[in-house]
Amino acid sequence: METKINETLIEGRNPVIEAIRAGKPIDKLYILDGCNDGPVMSIKREAKKKDIFVKYVAKERLDQLSETGKHQGVIAYTAAYEYSELEDIFELAQKKGEAPFVIILDNIEDPHNLGAVIRTANLAGAHGVIIPKNRAVGLTSTVARTSAGAINYTPVVRVTNIVRTIEELKKQGMWFVCADMDGTLMYDLDLKGSIGLVIGNEGEGVSRLVKENCDMIAAIPMKGDIDSLNASVAAGVLAYEIVRQRLG
Repeated sequence: METKINETLIEGRNPVIEAIRAGKPIDKLYILDGCNDGPVMSIKREAKKKDIFVKYVAKERLDQLSETGKHQGVIAYTAAYEYSELEDIFELAQKKGEAPFVIILDNIEDPHNLGAVIRTANLAGAHGVIIPKNRAVGLTSTVARTSAGAINYTPVVRVTNIVRTIEELKKQGMWFVCADMDGTLMYDLDLKGSIGLVIGNEGEGVSRLVKENCDMIAAIPMKGDIDSLNASVAAGVLAYEIVRQRLG
C-alpha cells in the first residue's frame, strides 16, 4: 500500500490555514510567540479543531526554519506519509487470519528509532504501529528512510491519547505488555493471542499512566554493565519473543 506524499514545509498565514482546512496531516506547527492578531488567531482555532500541537517560538527560530524568508510568524510541516486508521490494523490482521499484534510507542522522539521500529514491526508480522500526536516524532522523511520501505506496508496510526486507545483496544479483546526493567522476565509471560507491545520514551521509559493500563510488564534479561537498551532494540527483542510464542 503505497501512501507517500511529499514532505512539505509550508510558510505564511494563508498557505498554512488552507493546508489545515484541507486536512493535510500536519506534524509540526510553529507560531511566533506572543502573536495574537486576527489571522494567527484563526490558525490557532483551526489547529485546535484538528487537534494539532502548536509550538510557540521566537522569531529567530522561525527565521532559522524558513526557506523563503516570508513565514509571517507561521510555519507548518506536513507528514512525509499519510497516517492510517485503527481499522486498517484490524483489517490487515483479519486478512492474514491472525490475532491482532500492534506496537505502541509512548512518546518516541528520535526519527531513527521510529523508523527502526516500523521496520521491525513489518518483519515481526505486527499489523501496525501506534504513535501519539503530540510530543513525539511523526512520519518524517528520515523515518521513511530508516524504515527501509516498511512504511509502505505497515500501517502507522496517530492517536490523541495513548491511554484511551489502550482502553478502547482492550474492549476489542487485546492484552497489553509494556517494557520495563522492573517487570517479570519476558520468557515467563504469556504473550500469545491478541497483543499490544508498548515501548517507552528513549529517556524516561513508559509513562506511569500508560504502564498502569498495561496488563503485563516485561523485563528483558540484561548481562552488561549498562542498564537499558535503545528503544528500537528493546522493541525488536520483545517483538521477537512475541513471534516465538506465536509460532508455538
